[in-house]
Amino acid sequence: MRYTIENERIRLTVDSVGAEAVSVVDKKTNAQMLWCGDPAVWNRHSPILFPYTGRLTGGRFTVGSETFEGGQHGFARDFEHALKEQTDTSVTLELSSSEETRRLWPFDFTLTARYTLDGARVHHAISIKNTGKEDMQFGLGFHPAYAVPFDDAHTYTDYDLVFDRLESPLCINTAAGGLTCGGADYYLARNTTRIPLTDTLFANDSHCMTGLRSKSLSLVERDTGRSIRVNIEGFPFVLIWSASTVPMRFVCIEPWHSLPGEKDGPAAWADKPCAAKLAPGEVWETALETTFERAE
Repeated sequence: MRYTIENERIRLTVDSVGAEAVSVVDKKTNAQMLWCGDPAVWNRHSPILFPYTGRLTGGRFTVGSETFEGGQHGFARDFEHALKEQTDTSVTLELSSSEETRRLWPFDFTLTARYTLDGARVHHAISIKNTGKEDMQFGLGFHPAYAVPFDDAHTYTDYDLVFDRLESPLCINTAAGGLTCGGADYYLARNTTRIPLTDTLFANDSHCMTGLRSKSLSLVERDTGRSIRVNIEGFPFVLIWSASTVPMRFVCIEPWHSLPGEKDGPAAWADKPCAAKLAPGEVWETALETTFERAE
């Protein structure tokens, strides 16, 4: 089921599968600002990554004497989320643990995703509640993909990723398959505010930046200043990624609260990178704010 909300600036559609935003339209220009999810390139739009981000060491983890298999980015993106509330400018969906989720991850939880529109801004709030009887740790990340170019008059090489202050973004190196500890960390650039989109930027897959001082990272059209601004303040890791196809058709700006597993890392879930650890009944919250400054 898909749910659409709108205000004077934006029309947003969310799919109940994954509580995933699948369309963000600028109402003035009718431009689609999210990636279309073409399965020939990448079949998603803006998945929620839970209860872990990236891949697991060996594709599995252990809790006590039990072993659980897992793919990339957890399972929340693949499950039906129930509608809890909808207004003209907001929609709230919820995923709770079940026999099916416990076969993948043996903890009881409720994940609530709420989208709210405010002018040109989309506020995407997520809360995680531990509904079980034991401590629960988890990872979480956002993975929105923004369409480029913004119109037919431009190509992807007309765009920069722009920090709001001077940065030398240090990146955590990853091994083949997306695990950490794949080699020495590296600088994506030094003493700059801009990373141009180029054919080679994602030749070796994503870049996982850490230690950024900026409060926002924007996708900016160089000649017009039109932009999509993502709030990254409070996120320890920010990834940028696109599929390796040429020409580039989207770019992801991904604020994460946790890391993938390590190459040759521990199998125990308790030793995995996490966003938070909750006692029974505790709630943890985060939010992604995206501002679409796309007016002509």
